[in-house]
Amino acid sequence: MASDDEPGRYRPPDPAVTREGAAVREPSGDSLPVDAGGLRLRVLRYGGGGAPPLLVLPGITTTAHAAEFIALALADRYTVHVPDLRGRGRSGRAPAGHYTLGHHVDDVAAVVASLELDTPALLGHSFGARIAAAYAVRHPGRHGRIVLVDPPLSGPGRRPYPTTREDFLAQLGEARRGTRPAELIRARYPRWPRREVAIRARELPTCDPAAVLETLEGFHRDDFHDLWRRLRPPAVLVRGEASPVVTAADAAELARTNPALPVISVPDAGHMVPWDNPDGFWAALRDHL
Repeated sequence: MASDDEPGRYRPPDPAVTREGAAVREPSGDSLPVDAGGLRLRVLRYGGGGAPPLLVLPGITTTAHAAEFIALALADRYTVHVPDLRGRGRSGRAPAGHYTLGHHVDDVAAVVASLELDTPALLGHSFGARIAAAYAVRHPGRHGRIVLVDPPLSGPGRRPYPTTREDFLAQLGEARRGTRPAELIRARYPRWPRREVAIRARELPTCDPAAVLETLEGFHRDDFHDLWRRLRPPAVLVRGEASPVVTAADAAELARTNPALPVISVPDAGHMVPWDNPDGFWAALRDHL
């Protein structure tokens, strides 16, 4: 069992978090274990009653709990499953070198097989969008609709991802030390709802720095544009209008590269589109999920 000072440990909110907003409760979804090649993944399930399956794939430092509000908004139409990616939340941590895009795609395949999800729709944000795209390319016919939200476009010959290695280490260090984490997150994301700030402050310490840094290395090694060219409808890319990750010029290039797939811009949103402008995000998805 992990000790309290290990980076993958799930921690309760500290007083700084509860001062920022309402106390953070445990996730409301059912917690399901999945074995992914010997690594234990935790998956949260929302909704049910025979509704079609939807798999929500979070980003590089987002856990299933931190993405819960997305799942809850869609649970009236789908049975929504949200995994903690390996090395985050309550999922297990992998050895060094086992946080590649391919490993995460294999994890998705394990979730789909273990939970017997029949051609699930995929909604991925940031790194989760890269995972969704790679899964769709590798497993054609084993998924439904695809929504890619502000995927990192860095890669060979491309500009670097705007958040640096040092930035990520600083954020994780602040979170693990418990030095007013909610206030620091509020400063970065002043428009976020209090509850989402508090949940992110609680969840960020569960992200293993090794997982985050290896994932970041993959952003610069793997070519999203190659995946994008190979995707087929029904798929859509949603970006924040002010995102430094998928800029207006990037959106134009993506539209030219694969004109069969819509590229939608959400106003008043940066990279964290669903958190920055929830109403705009849901409006963008109205015809796609």
